[in-house]
Amino acid sequence: MTAARGSLEQQKIVIITGLSGSGKSTAMKALEDAGFFCVDNLPIVLLPAFLRVRIGQSWEVSNLALIMDIREKTFVSRYPEVFNELKGQGYQFEIIFLEASENDLIRRYSQTRRQHPLAREKGLLEGIRAEKAQLQDLREIADIVIDTSNCNVHELRAIVLRHVLKQIHGTQIQVLIQSFGFKFGIPREADLIMDVRFLPNPYFVPELKELDGTTAPVELYVKQWDQTRIFIDKYLDLLDFLLPLYEEEGKSYLTVAIGCTGGRHRSVVVAHEVFEHLKGKLKSVHLTHRDIELG
Repeated sequence: MTAARGSLEQQKIVIITGLSGSGKSTAMKALEDAGFFCVDNLPIVLLPAFLRVRIGQSWEVSNLALIMDIREKTFVSRYPEVFNELKGQGYQFEIIFLEASENDLIRRYSQTRRQHPLAREKGLLEGIRAEKAQLQDLREIADIVIDTSNCNVHELRAIVLRHVLKQIHGTQIQVLIQSFGFKFGIPREADLIMDVRFLPNPYFVPELKELDGTTAPVELYVKQWDQTRIFIDKYLDLLDFLLPLYEEEGKSYLTVAIGCTGGRHRSVVVAHEVFEHLKGKLKSVHLTHRDIELG
């Protein structure tokens, strides 16, 4: 096997595409936090040259994620030719296609006051429908289609990470730690759920109410209690016991969800403790706070 061929096989290339307003930037940010080298809106005709230069570097090749969509005028007409050319050269890439309902896309554009790429010519609704029609063939060849209609940014991050990391690491177990608030619903993708609402709540301390669990004052408050320290020790022991058993059963990905009332204080502190404990034991462990901005 040549060095060039070996580099191609080691390289993970993710193409993030789909409807405008469906969450592509959120997906790219999730992959960037997972160590991917990310590029937004690269012209499709430059992709082959970019990959040759990128993989030809002497330093370690990192995984790549690229947003490519209708903003680039030649994308729709040229992507079949370019993608087929790259596959013929041995490149392996995955296409993630994001979409959402018309109502959700209209609502998102109304909230952000951004302009849809096709809205100037057709109006927002007709622009959404025209883009959907133009991208239908691409949607059909995508490796995964994700409907983001009912996802907040944290849920979308979790879905993307879960899918992509599973593709990279195969059967080796990957863990996502996610804090959440019960009043916003239980995470649909959770495998293990821990309720920490029995811990003293900083919400009722006036000077802590507006802070969140990533701040030192809230962390110190939550961790000062005997029941917190005892619980965390026992919970970490439980996870240390369970994870090898899940791995033996062939489970490749585990989402551990830790919830309090609003997902802003106690669950964030505990989730961070779990993350710090596991990151020294596993090759791939990630942390996200689903409701920290809502609680």
